[in-house]
Parts: sequence; C-alpha cells; structure tokens
Amino acid sequence: MVRYKQTDEIIKLMNNPEIIRNTSIIAHVDHGKTTLSDSLLAAAGIISKKTAGQKLFLDSWDLEQKRQMTVFASNVSLAHTFQDKDFLINLIDTPGHIDFSGAVTRSLRAVDGALVVVDAVEGPMTQTETVLMQALRERVKPILFINKVDRLIKEIKLTPVEIQGKFAKIISRVNNLIKKYAPDEHKRDWLVNVEDGRVAFGSALHKWGLNLPHMKMKGISFNDIIDAYTGEPDEVGIKVDNLSKKAPLPDPILDMFCEHLPNPLQAQPYRQSKIWPGNVDSDTGKGMAKVDPNGPLLMCISTIEVDPHSGTVAIGRIFSGSVHRGKTVQLVGNHQKGTIQQVFMSMATDRVIVDRVPAGNIAAVSGLPSIHVGETVAQEDIETSPFEGLKYVTDPVVTVAVEPEDVKDLPLFDKVMHKLTTEDPNLHFKMDKESGEFLLSGMGELHLEITAYRMQEAGLKVKLSKPIVIYRETVSKPYQGRSIMGKSPNKHSKLWVSIEKLSEEAIEAIKEEKITEMQTRAERQKILRELGWSTPDARNVLALEENNILVNRIKGRQYVDEVIDHIKSGFREAIHASPLTKEPAYGIKINLEDITVHEDPVHRGPAQILPMTWRPIWCIILLSKPKLLEPILSFECKVPNTFVSSVLALVQKRRGKILDMPAEEEMITVKAEMPVSESFGIADELRSSTQGRAFWATQFSRWAMVPEQMQSEIVKQIRERRGLSPQPPKADEFYESE
Repeated sequence: MVRYKQTDEIIKLMNNPEIIRNTSIIAHVDHGKTTLSDSLLAAAGIISKKTAGQKLFLDSWDLEQKRQMTVFASNVSLAHTFQDKDFLINLIDTPGHIDFSGAVTRSLRAVDGALVVVDAVEGPMTQTETVLMQALRERVKPILFINKVDRLIKEIKLTPVEIQGKFAKIISRVNNLIKKYAPDEHKRDWLVNVEDGRVAFGSALHKWGLNLPHMKMKGISFNDIIDAYTGEPDEVGIKVDNLSKKAPLPDPILDMFCEHLPNPLQAQPYRQSKIWPGNVDSDTGKGMAKVDPNGPLLMCISTIEVDPHSGTVAIGRIFSGSVHRGKTVQLVGNHQKGTIQQVFMSMATDRVIVDRVPAGNIAAVSGLPSIHVGETVAQEDIETSPFEGLKYVTDPVVTVAVEPEDVKDLPLFDKVMHKLTTEDPNLHFKMDKESGEFLLSGMGELHLEITAYRMQEAGLKVKLSKPIVIYRETVSKPYQGRSIMGKSPNKHSKLWVSIEKLSEEAIEAIKEEKITEMQTRAERQKILRELGWSTPDARNVLALEENNILVNRIKGRQYVDEVIDHIKSGFREAIHASPLTKEPAYGIKINLEDITVHEDPVHRGPAQILPMTWRPIWCIILLSKPKLLEPILSFECKVPNTFVSSVLALVQKRRGKILDMPAEEEMITVKAEMPVSESFGIADELRSSTQGRAFWATQFSRWAMVPEQMQSEIVKQIRERRGLSPQPPKADEFYESE
C-alpha cells in the first residue's frame, strides 16, 4: 500500500538504507512512462486519482504537457508499505526520445534499479534497447512492465492464449538485451520472468495493473480482463473502472520495486568499481561500500537546474557521508571549494527544504554556482578520485546558427545560453571564430526546437538558421614519408610528428571508455597491447581528445616536461578544428617523434609551443588525403504491411540503406540507416505516407565516409558558411624546411 507521507516522516525513512529504493522509469518514447508515474503519485496522494494519466505530473514544464512528451528527468520521493514494512522510493521519470537520451544517462547514475516500460503492441523498440543498454552499463537492475494491454484486446482482438504468447515474445526480446549488455556476474540473475513477479502488465491510461502474484491474490484471469473490454462503450467504461479498483496499477509496480530491486547497501558494492575508480580501501571507498552516513562525503551530480530564487541547484546521489546546510565541500573536477547553502528533497514541481540528507538518497543542494553535471562533491579535507565520466550514447550532430533578434538583448542572450548549457550538457554553444556566428549544437532537430522554445520562454526572441549537420574529418591514406617538422615562431624550438589512422577497434575502445586518460598507465597499456599496439606506444599515451590519441616517442631530450602541457594544448587545438573544413578530427593517432627546445623559459611559452605543435599536425593531416565523415542514423519503423512500399521509397529517396525487414503478424519492421543530412522533415513525410500508422525511431549509429562524388561540394559549402576560402589549404602552407 502506498501512502502520502509528510516531510518529517520521509526524513525518518531516509536514515535506513535497507528500505530505500532509488529507481528510474525508462522506455521508448510514448510507451507510457509518465502516465504510469501519475498513477503511482495518485496512489501516494500527491495528485488526484481522477487526473492521473491526464495530468502528467512529472512533466512539470508546460511544453512537456502540450507535447505529451518528457524532456527533462523529474524525480519525486514517495512511501510504500510492503509486507507490513515502510519503504522510501525515490522515483525518476526520464525522457524516451533519443534527442533527450543524455538526461537518461545522467539519471541512471543516481539509481540502482529501473522499470522498463514496453508498449504491448509495438514491443521493444530502438530506444528500448538504448535505455536498457545505458542502465545495464551503469549496473542498474531492470524489471519489466508491459503497458497498453488494452490495445491488444481492443485493436488486435487477441485471445488469452495469444496475449500470453505476445508477452512471451516481449519478455524474450528484453531478456536477450539483458544477456547482451548486463555485467557478466548478472547475465542470469537479472533476467526478468513472470513466475517470480518481475514482470507486470496492464494499462497506465486505464489505471490497472497485475503481475502473476497479484493475479493469484486477487483471483483475476486473462478472460476477466478481456471481458472488461467487451460490450457497449458505457458498459466497458464501468467494467474497466471496476478493474482499476480491483487491480490498481500501483500495487504490483511498487511491490516489485520493494521486492525485486536492490537497496543501496546491496547495490553500491557492485556498482562501486564501475562508476568510481578510487581506492576501495580508503575511508571514502569503505564509506561508499557501507553507505555510511558518517563517512567522508561523496556525491555524484546528475542534474543541474538554474533557479531564479535558489540560483544553481545541483541534484545527485549521495554514495557516502551526508549533506547539510553550511557544509563546506570540494568540487573534485573543478578543484574548487564551496559551501552548501540549502538542502532539498525534490518533489517534481516543488523542492522541500530539509536539514540533512544521508548516504543512499537523492538530494538537491544550492550554493555551488560553478558546479556541473557529472561533478564529484566530496569532503573538503580529503584526497579522492572523481566519479567516472558520464557516457552518452550519442554526440551532438545537428547545429543551428542563433542570434538575438535585437542586439540590445545580447546580455540576456548570454545569460540564457549559460543557463541552458549548464542544465543540459548535451547542448554545445560556441562562437565560430571565422564567421562570427553563435553556433548551438544538439542531439537532433527536436532537441534544438525545444531549446529555442525555452529561449522564448525566458523572454528572448532569437533568429535560427536552418539545421546544419556536424561532420568529422579523418585521413584516408596516412602520410608515410619522413616526420613533419614544426618550428616555433621565434625559430628556437622544433617538433617532429608522424601520423597513423586508428583502427576501428581502438576507436570503439575509446567510445566505450575502455581507454581513458583517468586510467593508470599500466591499465591503458594492457588494453592497447591487446589491440596490437607496440609496448612503447601503449605505454606513452599523452592525451586522448574525442576519438584521437597523442603518443610521445621522444627520447633523451631536455626540457620536454616543461613544454608537454603546451604540446597537449596544441594537439587539442589542431584536433578540434581540423584543416579541411575546421570540423573536429576523428580516428587519428599523432606521434611526437623528436623535439628540440630552447633552454631559456622565456622562449618556450605557449605563444611559441602551441603553433609549433598544431601547424605540423595540420600539415601532416593535409598530406594524408583528408576526407569528411558524416553522421549516420539507424532507422527503425514498424508499419502495417500495406504501407511498407511507402516507407521503403522514403528511405531510399533519402540515401538510406535497408538492413532488415522482419515480419510479425500484420506488421513489418523496416530496419535501415540514413545520413543525418537526409533526415530533416522525415516525421511529417512518414505520417502522411502511412496515414499515421507508422511507429518509428531514429538514433545516432556511426560516422561514415561521405560519398566521394559529394566530398568536394560539401567541403566547399562548409568552408563558405564559415567565411573561409572555398578551397582548403595546401600542406605547403604549413610545411617547415630544415
């Protein structure tokens, strides 16, 4: 039984980690996460039971309500009594659209369990796999809710046996994903099954739900459920209402949270090694493993909100220690200290001020203005490692040029952009040096559309360009000649570099964070040796930038340590804006072969060393036949077989490639790939060509070479847009002779 609790009662529950469940609701877009959350909140007395399912309480922003879509992750604390014991459930609702998958990534760091919601008709979709993969990578344990069962009865008219067969297929597909992505030690015991109650089903819209234990306890069969939807509309309405009273949706869901999801004491020991690289035998490591409220503070920030009254509010999971008003803390990543002004519990639209929140809970704190998402908040007087970086499943691949309509609004423009990019680290904002444009990059069209709306909401009128695709630059034929030399502007220092192309395996290892700068040299060397690198190169990685690596092969030279940080900065400068079009480089390995450095420190500052580094890197890239890479989307569309030809024609018209077309009853799933540049406006075209009968999704898949016949034209377009000469520079412009 779930009940509304006053703040002081919830605070009491916070102090017992055994009864805490930190959980998230994850799903493909429109599969019913927020509607389900409404029913849970209604049962807790936080919202009216009558408006549950329509209110979308956790969609607390007006645009979310209008679009019937979750954009931000929202969290709320509620209490539930299971087997005569009170439990505290910290619940986070997350977005389902791929453009907002970054919010899912951030939320999953804060939780130990996840309810995967799947539409009974559509089954697991592209984003179902993505969010489940994200959860399992964070060592978050899943359970399953099959939603919209009413559609199986009303639309497809399945029998009880056929409904159970449909459930079996969905469960099998979800379990295949768990086997694929779960950590080895949990590939078997995290599989979901009907028998022990880890799978529930129902209708979030009609507010009823069951799992096998509740079916037995309440004496309800599949025939009873089908009967509730049989008859005249008025009769069906009454019977479905009675079903929701006899089998209220929150009962099995919240019981599943309590019975099948881990508490912090169980979860933190096996999550610790994955999310925190620090010493497990240190006081902080022990405090984390024991969820010790009196241990050294260790908190991971998963969400930032910029509030007009409270300032920057940081929300995150406390893994060790406690937070309270007036506590001085260190921001490990920023190398800064700060003092917590207020501590809150989050209740979606409201924040409730509390005195203290201990380990094992999710809390909000204010008073740390320079904090960012992913930051590690720690005890002020200890040395500790930061949490592992949050790993996003996609990169920003679409850009728009943005500027205020009125130049007088520039101060407001700067303030609003700071707020938006602080709250959403998947938004990238910068000024293009060549064109003078302000560029805003996001995960997709919708991400940028929502951002533009938020600007207007803040009272800022802006002009936006048409979407611009973000490309990458790579080398197609690495230069094999002698090392290329760079000279400092004063000619006193010299650097020699060579170039290689990274293997796909090495790039994948960087993406999956198997190779990071945070690793010990020995850990990184082991992985690179397994990828075929020589021992000296594997040992001497200096820097990783995006999907590029800098290696130090220099031996026996003086003053190298004094300039190495400047060399890293020069490498990053060259990589962030590669010479072909000033797009970032991708999959390149730069080797430092030799160096001579002037003995006088005055002659080896950044003004000398940076150009000595980036110029030969640009030169050798231009000698290596640089090419553009374009972002490719995976595309999945479930459609009745009568409309398949329309979908195929649409995909092929957009330079798409059909990968597979599995059939299930009357539905065909078209699996394909297409370039991001060809995807704009596809939603409207799909709706019109399939009469609104298509269920579809796209997500970033990979970078692929732009077709040869299109390379020069796209290079020209990018350069002209940036205010550069249409033709890329020649290597000779950066070549230095002995």
